[in-house]
Amino acid sequence: MKLCALALSAACLSATAAVSAGAAVWRRETISPQPVSYSGGPLGGLLIPQTIRTDVPAPEGELRGVWVSYLIWDTLPADESSFRRGVDEILDNCVSWGMNAVFVHVRSHGDAMYPSSVYPWSKFASGSQGTGVQGRDPGYDPLAYFVKAAHDRGLKFHAWFNPYRITGYRMNWSEVSSISPAKRWMSDGDAGNDRNVLCHDGAYYYNPSSEEVKQMVVNGVMEVVRGYDVDGIHFDDYFYPELDDTVEGRQFDLPEYRASGSSLPAAQWRRNQVSDLVSRVYRAIKAEKPQVEFGISPQGYVAHLRSDDKLFVDIDRWMSEDGFIDYIMPQLYWGFETKTSSGAPAPYAFLENLRTWRDLKRKGNVKLYLGLGLYRAGTNVTDYNQVSEWLRRSDIIGRQVVEGRLSGDVSGYCFYSYDSFLQPEAKGEVANLLPLLRQR
Repeated sequence: MKLCALALSAACLSATAAVSAGAAVWRRETISPQPVSYSGGPLGGLLIPQTIRTDVPAPEGELRGVWVSYLIWDTLPADESSFRRGVDEILDNCVSWGMNAVFVHVRSHGDAMYPSSVYPWSKFASGSQGTGVQGRDPGYDPLAYFVKAAHDRGLKFHAWFNPYRITGYRMNWSEVSSISPAKRWMSDGDAGNDRNVLCHDGAYYYNPSSEEVKQMVVNGVMEVVRGYDVDGIHFDDYFYPELDDTVEGRQFDLPEYRASGSSLPAAQWRRNQVSDLVSRVYRAIKAEKPQVEFGISPQGYVAHLRSDDKLFVDIDRWMSEDGFIDYIMPQLYWGFETKTSSGAPAPYAFLENLRTWRDLKRKGNVKLYLGLGLYRAGTNVTDYNQVSEWLRRSDIIGRQVVEGRLSGDVSGYCFYSYDSFLQPEAKGEVANLLPLLRQR
């Protein structure tokens, strides 16, 4: 590997250590805001009365799913029999809550929760409860059991992928296996593929504009489609990080843009890179198993998706043109009363945001599911109210489900995340939500 690549790696290792030490990074899988404890309950009896309508029927075929993240995998036991019991408990809980689908992480950091010919074993699949090692074979196929156990209970199984992320929360560069494509590319002596892997703000990513990376991602998806009876393939919200083309070190794939000779603005060129991958995955899935759904769960505020300096999700194109996705599942994690820092109603407060997504849905044939943030229930979320809405009410998620049903445009819901249903601070919210999910 070239000296400049070595220097880049050293700089990223240093920055990664800083991130791991506690630098603030917006990520939904970081620890939820800590609940504020009050004697006698939130605000000592000033809890606002609950107003969930119970006369709105669930539409036929409504999706009711829950995300099971790599952090849940990390809590499961190592030996096969105990792992199976842990999975059984997860899925039995999902059935008891009224779910009909699970969205289970199979790739979170350029890794695999199954025996892969492309990626190393995930450290979160090695079953060591926080001490896993990437590349360690657990001795069985945990994904095969997870899929079968879900289907045995009548639950659909959607395989959840992150296409570009290599490191991040709970995953450092030093933990990445030497057999991962990332480290092989950066140590094989071929300078031509070093930039398949990029370091940005202390985290490593596969380069979205690399042809080799795109093909690798497609191959990784397709080995799951071919090898397992999954009902869907699911990408989350991790696309491009936030960039600044005017600052050296924060330009990411700007050299590839310049080398391409494109006449498009850099932002649109980057959107095209993501759209190219998405369309390739869609076409490959449909050619192999047309019944398998492909969908994406982007950040929930459309203005961020249309940004020229981050994400580069061409949401208007995906929602209006065929050949990209079967469904969209925006993460609408805000309450009804969310304000901006100036005290004005926020454009991403739930009802306004829902209207935006309904308008987008009507531009094409993509189904609209809502990702809802149960992890916020009962916690002191900064929403610029005098007291957070999430501390004053325990009917927010339930009312969001009802509003979705009333709209006539929403085909289902997915809740982040599985473990949130078990948290004591969410007890009231869960009690109000479950009767809606158990409707038949």
